[in-house]
Amino acid sequence: MSDYDRIAQAIAYITRYASSQPTLNDVAAHLRLSPFHFQRLFCRWAGVTPKRYLQVLTVERAKRLLAESRPLLDVTDAVGLSSGSRLYDHFVHLEAVTPGEFKLAGEGMTIEFGMHDTPFGPVFIAVTARGICSLEFVESGVIESARARLAQKWPHAQVRENPTRTRAIAGTIFSRNITPDRPLSLHVSGTNFQINVWKALLQIPSGHVASYAEIATAIGRPCAARAVGRAVGDNPVAFVIPCHRVIRQSGDLGSYHWGEIRKHAIHAWEAARQDAH
Repeated sequence: MSDYDRIAQAIAYITRYASSQPTLNDVAAHLRLSPFHFQRLFCRWAGVTPKRYLQVLTVERAKRLLAESRPLLDVTDAVGLSSGSRLYDHFVHLEAVTPGEFKLAGEGMTIEFGMHDTPFGPVFIAVTARGICSLEFVESGVIESARARLAQKWPHAQVRENPTRTRAIAGTIFSRNITPDRPLSLHVSGTNFQINVWKALLQIPSGHVASYAEIATAIGRPCAARAVGRAVGDNPVAFVIPCHRVIRQSGDLGSYHWGEIRKHAIHAWEAARQDAH
């Protein structure tokens, strides 16, 4: 069992029993580990203690984050980013596929992919010559379904496995210590509405959250919160386009395409990085 699998079990337990404030001993016993070994494992993974994570988990904290967050419209040009914009932890340049490229369905394009371990389990990363076109969390060892989705989206592209190409990208995205020395490029396909939503998500800083209604307002569609939710769910580049930072107005973290426990884990990990700074 990987560290993340154990952490996921711990987070699921803490989430389920958060109202009763489980102790270190309670969670360690659930995992059949000594309190000492569980605390060390959790701190190594998250950078915070299980007690600190329990604080991160509370709905009250999420409500405070919503109340304290600046409106996305206060951040310069939410849907018209330039390649030099500073976006949360990384420099990210999002480039949309043109209508002509979409019509070609990948003809003349080479897409390389690889599977890599991350703090949140295995991840599938695919890249074109212009940037990351897909990033999704997958179950351990399962790659064919992700590859099939990629081939379905780009039926005329040449798709080949090349983990050497994607390894450095995974390291840059998920490392606590590596600072990107150049923009992290994304090459994504979506409707104009989806692209605008994904660009707005890039404006949410690490350790902060926004509601679906705030995203809708930021893109000039204040009555389209439900459509924003669908666009968030269709995000093709997990974690980098931080759809995990969108929560319900109630403060509930809500659902997540790659699993609610993983969403909780990402929030804990990002909170730890904020504490470190």
